[in-house]
Order: sequence, then structure tokens, then C-alpha cells
Amino acid sequence: MLHPMTPTWQRPLSVAAALLCTVASASGEAVEPGTYEIITQTAMPHLEENLRYATTRERRCLRSNELPTIFPILQHPSLEGCNLNSERRRGGTIRYRLVCASPQVATGTARLDAGRGRVAGVLEIKMGGKNMTFAQRIAAVRQGECETP
Repeated sequence: MLHPMTPTWQRPLSVAAALLCTVASASGEAVEPGTYEIITQTAMPHLEENLRYATTRERRCLRSNELPTIFPILQHPSLEGCNLNSERRRGGTIRYRLVCASPQVATGTARLDAGRGRVAGVLEIKMGGKNMTFAQRIAAVRQGECETP
């Protein structure tokens, strides 16, 4: 905040400097690199009550360029050839489309909300040719720096 006695010619410079800092930080990393504890919940509403939800935990090193792989379900053999792309960012929100080599496999969208030391998101998938939909939610909290090999 500027002091009331700051000369008027310095005020526009201070505002310009603040705006440049905001633009510089906005173009940086979407997520603070580090080791995150990631809690994942997969919800399949069409299954029996006792099989409907599955929750897992993992710790892994995460960087912004790895965000499209944060959802573990993308490693499942039934989604081979599928990945998140067409990234769109607005503030701390990142959106993706699920694109598969064969469109008959699946379609979907993902949304991630990244903040200082945390990431939360949801991936919604519709399996192609089937009336099966499910979602995978993640909540990740930064635990520290990535371990060096």
C-alpha cells in the first residue's frame, strides 16, 4: 500500500510494478513442484452400494507438466490410448478433455483447481458404447520437496 505522502508520479509506477508481478506469477507453474499426498476416490454410481466407492492414497513427486497424469484411472488397461489434453487455464482452474485413440473407448472431461501447495479435481468419464459413467476425484496436499534419486 502506498503512503499518503508518496509523490503522485510514483503511484502509476507502483501500480505498473504490481501488475507486472501478477502477470509474471500467472504464467508460472500451475502447481508448486514437490511431493504430494494424493487421495483418490473413484465413484461408480451404477454398482452395488458396497462396491460404489474406492479410495486410495499415494505419495509422489508432482510437477505442473505431470498434472494430466494425476488421475490413477488413466493407467488402467481399459483406458489404454486415452489421455488428458486440450489444456485450458483460467486462474487456478485447469480443464482438460479426455481423448482416446479410438473415440468408442471413452469420452470425458477433467477439472483441476490448483492453489498454493494443494490440488483438487475431478475426472468424469463415459465409457463408449456402454451406459457406464464414473468419476475419479483427487485431493493432493504438498508434503515437501521431491526426493532426488
